[in-house]
Amino acid sequence: MKSVGDILRVKGRNVSTISPGATVFEALTHMAGRYIGALVVLDGETIVGIISERDYARKVILQGKSSREIPVREIMTSVMHTVRTDSTIELCMSLMTDKHVRHLPVVEGKRLIGIVSIGDVVKALLDDKETMIKDLKNYITGGR
Repeated sequence: MKSVGDILRVKGRNVSTISPGATVFEALTHMAGRYIGALVVLDGETIVGIISERDYARKVILQGKSSREIPVREIMTSVMHTVRTDSTIELCMSLMTDKHVRHLPVVEGKRLIGIVSIGDVVKALLDDKETMIKDLKNYITGGR
């Protein structure tokens, strides 16, 4: 069974972050430049939220507001669901499904050390299933 640590070993631990006082426009520019859908919001070293394209769509565009004027803190999701490196990918999928989130910051204690997305988790689950199928085929055929 794969863990979050296994995902981070493949994808790396680089996490894009932004401060709560930055504008939503700055956050969107940052996301677009890195082809990512979310940024962890840090106040110093403390995780205070996450801002995603979904937050922007629902809390800015649909309400007719301007992304150049609104600070990230006003639209970020501040209820955080985090995981650790020893968390299973099954736990991640369950959290993402139950809490309707697409990104989970990875922490050691209170320190941010990575992030996993729904795409990372689905890929890891598919890789696990593929390995299991190969192993079962080898077992059934005697390794031939």
